[in-house]
Amino acid sequence: MITLRRYSTLATAALAGCAFVAAAAAQSAPPAAHKAAPAAAKSASAGKAEAAKSASAAPAPKFPVTLVKPVGPTKAPRLAGGWIQRWLVLDPISSSGLTQKVVQEEVKKEYFPGQFTTIPKDGDKVTAAHQPLPAAPGAARGTPPQYGDVELTWHAEDTLDYNLNLYHLFFPLKKPTTNVIFYVVTLIDCPQDIPNVRLAIGSNAASVWWLNGEELIGLYNDRQTVQDDGVSKRITLRKGQNILRAAIVNAGGATDFCARFLDEHDKPLHGYTITLNPEK
Repeated sequence: MITLRRYSTLATAALAGCAFVAAAAAQSAPPAAHKAAPAAAKSASAGKAEAAKSASAAPAPKFPVTLVKPVGPTKAPRLAGGWIQRWLVLDPISSSGLTQKVVQEEVKKEYFPGQFTTIPKDGDKVTAAHQPLPAAPGAARGTPPQYGDVELTWHAEDTLDYNLNLYHLFFPLKKPTTNVIFYVVTLIDCPQDIPNVRLAIGSNAASVWWLNGEELIGLYNDRQTVQDDGVSKRITLRKGQNILRAAIVNAGGATDFCARFLDEHDKPLHGYTITLNPEK
């Protein structure tokens, strides 16, 4: 019994000694979990920084080529649908609202001299009154915009499609396409009077159209461009140049328009040319 007790006492002491050594070693060694956490956080921060860098360096979206600069003085409606593919388009003008009342008021304001009479040329500039000015450097977010005179440019464009995509034109130029009006104009040159034709249009979103100074048709409210969405009363295209104007109003998102003339049988009209060069 004495011998057994002695061995038991020695074993207990040995175990206690081992536990003491293990505890001391645990206290002196750095905690692995605490070291791993900062490393993981550092790695996550580096990943976020790299992602932000990649996002800022991401290229601007690329659009299919739908617009080219006009070549030659005139262009016939070349698509089977008889679409008008050559236009002069003005930089966007600030606007808001798509109801008929608001659109009618907005598009008939005079923003610049000669707005409803001048035939511009590619690169011509006008000064539009009471337009939002660029925010001052360092201006806090939510600062109310300042208004003043802004210089706008006319752009001559041929569209390769039935419609002219205004978003494709102005996004690369860093121009707004939301809550704006786009004024457009073209010249329809006829070899003789063409009676009993109708103007057929589509727009995204609202639009108002004039021929030789007479308002023909309008589309209102938020809508997609649909071919022949609106069709005018019957009119006569006179011999020589006819001035076709429109104001396209967009509230947000994609924006485009299309137009053509329909003959007395409501078939696409051909037999005329489109030009941007006014008669002298």
